[in-house]
Amino acid sequence: MAKTHDLNLSRRERQIMNALFQRRQASVIEIAAAIPDPPSDTAVRTLLRILESKGYVLRQKEGRRHLYRPAVSRMRAARAALSTVLGTFFRGSVGDALAAHLADPMTEIDAQELDRLQHLIEQAKRELA
Repeated sequence: MAKTHDLNLSRRERQIMNALFQRRQASVIEIAAAIPDPPSDTAVRTLLRILESKGYVLRQKEGRRHLYRPAVSRMRAARAALSTVLGTFFRGSVGDALAAHLADPMTEIDAQELDRLQHLIEQAKRELA
């Protein structure tokens, strides 16, 4: 279990965690192969040791190699990352973040997704009442 509630990860640490979330378990070589412009295997091992010391990655020995897997759920990592983005760029405002996303001309959103968002907002309002 992670030692803090906030997963402050570097770009490379996030890439490693993403590779592990996708594969559920991987070796250093498999992780390096999944990272764009990968660092050396030694650098990947170092980053994995750091992630392990932070409590985000678990390691087990299988024969001569080590296999790594996430120690936190993808949802927990996503919530922590979102919390960091909201705090850093939007003063903690979900509304400001959503408004910025919807105002972006690159955003592709369909009617079904808008209906889902509306439902979630209505549900949140009911829970506040």
